[in-house]
Amino acid sequence: MTDEEQRLQVRAAAPDWFHWAVGQQGQSRRVEVEGCSIHYLLWQPLEGAADPGGILFLHGGGAHAHWWSHIAPYFRAGFRVAAMDLSGMGDSGNRDEYNATLRAAEIHAVVEAAGLGPKIYLVGHSFGGFMSMRYAAEHSDRLAGLVIADSPLYPPGATDDRRRRANPMGAIRLYPTFEEAVARFRLRPRQPCDNDYIVEYIARHSIKEVTGGFTWKFDTNAMAGRRFAEPFHEHLAAANCRAAMFRAEKSALVTDEMAAYTNSLMGPKAPLVVIPDAHHHLILDQPLAFVAALGTLLETWNREDKH
Repeated sequence: MTDEEQRLQVRAAAPDWFHWAVGQQGQSRRVEVEGCSIHYLLWQPLEGAADPGGILFLHGGGAHAHWWSHIAPYFRAGFRVAAMDLSGMGDSGNRDEYNATLRAAEIHAVVEAAGLGPKIYLVGHSFGGFMSMRYAAEHSDRLAGLVIADSPLYPPGATDDRRRRANPMGAIRLYPTFEEAVARFRLRPRQPCDNDYIVEYIARHSIKEVTGGFTWKFDTNAMAGRRFAEPFHEHLAAANCRAAMFRAEKSALVTDEMAAYTNSLMGPKAPLVVIPDAHHHLILDQPLAFVAALGTLLETWNREDKH
């Protein structure tokens, strides 16, 4: 086992389902978009899968594709599955400037490069949900369905405190050892999570070695400035595809009012799915409930397409 492989090994006790899922490692691939190298993971459909569709998972702010490594393999029976690192995060390159238009182009490039098919399901958590809205406004023709998971979209006139924060990620710190960096990993917003093995797995994939020590895999500028200033409510309303809202029951970011507002922009037939006993990072708190809910939704949509 290499030093890198040893660093990525989870020390906390974990259930069999988790070991199985992260053992189905996605293929690491790259595509160039507007002068920036974009990294993504690709899980091929299981052998014998009939007419597999495509799914692309998008992470939250400051996160990366491996936030989906314990989720994505559960969809290989019927889909070609990918999860990407948006620019400035994970193993993707950095830009001088960031905006949702560029990130929509990144999403589109991954859809094409990964061969996800003419119609895909796009699933975005938190910040990734906003980027999904931007993509859907431009490329609804490529979407079989859009799922927004706990993205805090404020109704018009409501106060959005996030816009007052130039940099919610704080200064990038340097740690002398890899393990010290792992120990300092924290979820944002702060929340409890009983599944410490998932948090540890993500932490171990969130660190890179640089001159003088170890630090986090994101550009502090990638989440700065006017990242929420775009009219994302208009982007979502302009999306001409099926959509659904997933909300964490105990979310610190998305209120009942916000969830209802977001869901209303999706049309009268769009489901609003509440994941019980989950905080904002619902794919960490209740991963199997999330898999079950998403799987049921996609199966329902697939049946609609066949009739």
